[in-house]
Order: sequence, then structure tokens, then C-alpha cells
Amino acid sequence: MSKMFEQLDVRQTPIGEVSVRRRFDVTLQVDVHEVKLGDEFLMSSLFTVAEVALADLGLAAADGDSLDVVVGGLGLGYTARAALADERVRSMYVVDYLEAVIEWHADGLLPLSGELNDDPRCHYSHGNFFGLVADGASFGEGCPERVHAILVDIDHTPRHLLDPSHAPFYEASGLRRLADRLHPGGVYGLWSDDPPDADYVAVVEQVFGSCEAHEVTFPNPFTGGTAMNTVYVARTA
Repeated sequence: MSKMFEQLDVRQTPIGEVSVRRRFDVTLQVDVHEVKLGDEFLMSSLFTVAEVALADLGLAAADGDSLDVVVGGLGLGYTARAALADERVRSMYVVDYLEAVIEWHADGLLPLSGELNDDPRCHYSHGNFFGLVADGASFGEGCPERVHAILVDIDHTPRHLLDPSHAPFYEASGLRRLADRLHPGGVYGLWSDDPPDADYVAVVEQVFGSCEAHEVTFPNPFTGGTAMNTVYVARTA
């Protein structure tokens, strides 16, 4: 049996104290990795279905055989790994604001780190994703100016933000800047912890031809019921 609890690392960052820990869940008999910002949970290896669906649904909407992909938010790596499972992906640039998260993966500290590190298509990029979009700056050294898909999993929802400075990205003007980074027919995918938001869909549709809000359901082992997240998928004209 694994140790019941390990604090793997704690870092001070510009947005507060970030920590990663591993605990053994006695009820489920599994190791659980969790990342926290202060006392707030950012991510857990127990709930990854929607993170995987972000890549699966987003790339399913993308045309072509040689795809360049940007993932906004590295986290525990589940969206990135799911994207790499698509053999059409030629390159993937994963942008994360927290250097600690990138270093945890680079050092092999997390369960998926080895798979990501060993795939030559995977490139980590330390930066503020929202700032890069606003400024039209590169998503990473070697990343093409335009890509085929941009998949975002950073904030809890388009309204529940980790930082107020992210808000302009979710407005029509911010999404137009994002659309400029995509090839014609390129895909914008977004994960959200809330049910589908009709008002946000309407904002996305101002910029993209259409936007589909996918309800992604999965079992909650603690409540015995079903949980739901949303994956928004839109394409440029």
C-alpha cells in the first residue's frame, strides 16, 4: 500500500501558494494526486473525464492530418495526453502560467509526466496564456503563428475566474484575438465546471460561426451520483 499522504511540493507563486500532494483514498483504494491554490482545489486525478473530453471533442471537430495544437493549462496533464493520443497531432504546445507545474512534470513528479516528457511532439511553454492571446505573442518557441486547435482549461468557468484579469478573454473582443491565431476551420475548445451557459454560447457565436456546449457526465464516487462538466467547441469559418 502507498503512504497515506505525501506533500510532494509547495511553491510560492504570483497568484499565491500552490501545492501538489498525493494521498491514498481508502474507500476507492487508489492513489489520488491533487493540486491546490491555497485552500482551493485546482485539480484532482479522480475527476479527469471532462479534461479528456476537451481534447477528444475539440480534435474531433478539427480537419486535417497534420495538426498543430495549443493547450492552455497543463495541470495534471490529462488534456495534453488525450490530445497526443490523436495520431494526427503534429505538434502540441502546452502553456502554463505556473512554472512550478511545468517543473513538476519535467521532473517526473506526476503520474502522466513520463508519457508527456517522452513524446517529442509535446512542448511546455511557461507564460500567461491570456496575456499571449491579448498581445498576439507566440505560444512557445517554434510554435506556428496559426494553429489548428486551441484547447483551454484554466479557469473554473467563463465567470468563475482564477484571476479577474482573465475576464477580457471571454468577451467577444478577446475571442476575436484568439480566432486570429487559428487556421480557417480551426477549433476553440473550453472546459467549464458549470452546466452549459447560454449567454456565453451567444458571445462565442458572435465570433465563431457556431458553438456547441457538450454536457460531459461522469460518476462521482463520493456522492454515488453523477457529476457534469461542460466542453464548449467552436470553429472558425
